Amino acid sequence: MNSLQSRATGGTMFGILLALSFSHLLNDTLQSVISAIYPLLKDSLSLSFAQIGLITLVYQISASVFQPLVGVYLDRKPNPWFLPIGMSFTLVGLMILAFADTLHIVFLSVFLVGIGSSILHPEASRLTSLASGGKRGLAQSLFQVGGNLGGSLGPLLAALVIAPYGQRHVALFSILAVLAIIGMYPICRWYKRILQISGKRSGSAGKIAQSPFTKKKIVVSLLILLVLIFSKYIYMASLTNFYTFYLMHKFGVSIQTSQFYLFAFLFAAALGTLLGGPIGDRVGRKYVIWVSILGVAPFTLLMPHANLFWTCILSICIGLILSSAFSAILVYAQELLPMKLGLISGLFFGLAFGIAGIASAVLGNIADIKGIEYVYQICAYMPLLGLVTYFLPNIKSTH
Repeated sequence: MNSLQSRATGGTMFGILLALSFSHLLNDTLQSVISAIYPLLKDSLSLSFAQIGLITLVYQISASVFQPLVGVYLDRKPNPWFLPIGMSFTLVGLMILAFADTLHIVFLSVFLVGIGSSILHPEASRLTSLASGGKRGLAQSLFQVGGNLGGSLGPLLAALVIAPYGQRHVALFSILAVLAIIGMYPICRWYKRILQISGKRSGSAGKIAQSPFTKKKIVVSLLILLVLIFSKYIYMASLTNFYTFYLMHKFGVSIQTSQFYLFAFLFAAALGTLLGGPIGDRVGRKYVIWVSILGVAPFTLLMPHANLFWTCILSICIGLILSSAFSAILVYAQELLPMKLGLISGLFFGLAFGIAGIASAVLGNIADIKGIEYVYQICAYMPLLGLVTYFLPNIKSTH
């Protein structure tokens, strides 16, 4: 038993990391169904772009506000069964969404799906750090790539299953939710054993470590990271929620075709996520953040002026480069406060979701007033905020 504890807190548990990544994949596949069926909801319920943005806002608020609270609670009182509890909320929300015939019922359904996400992300990220064996960048990238692959599969499955047959086929995705709950069972058993072995309520390797920085430097660094999250997720919100409408409006492609282009962007984002963490382990998180945020600016500035082919190519480049930022930012923040892994995970996942939700509502209103193309003209400048990375202190890999 002592050997198991040593492996959990010292050696990299790749089996657990892959199981967590797979759970993240299924979760984010289900989460991404919401934005993927926006065109269907817009037509069937006669919604405006502003109302589409409000749907995203309701979802993102429920998926963001509760994440730091869940993280703080689980830092203090870890529970090995929280992951399947969260997925159960997602399952119920999807079943309601499949038969929603009013905007208010859609709000209820996406709120429940968001609650499921607010439970999974901070808890699974905390367990990822526990199973990392010190290779936090690699571990977070494996975890994040599962989510990004799931996010890219959602629109693809929606194009194949929902778009041709209608909204009620969302109910078929409940099969994936049940599969996710089953797949979480080995993780829950492993974590339960760790808690029993350690004999502590913390259940986190991060409780052992102390921050190497002063309180002032930690606060300043966290504020800079929040600016970078703000920059990244405003631009990502413009693509994940309105890219299909942009392609249909500017180039006249069909709903189904636009979802295949969205899949290409999201798949590139998944690949970038996989690369960002290990590179950060080797060369430092700060340099990955530099390249991923500021380095994407030339592509975002060019995209509003490109034809369909080059729009697709540029969006793939943007997804590949920009997506590598989050794992580096999250691990950087965890290394600033290694004793508060749950809080940091919940805070940063929550902020990512919250900023994306508010941005979606604001960008939806801008699209209604100024047109969908104008959205991409103004969002193109957001990556320039990556200049503030200069003020971050260097943190070397600790593994």
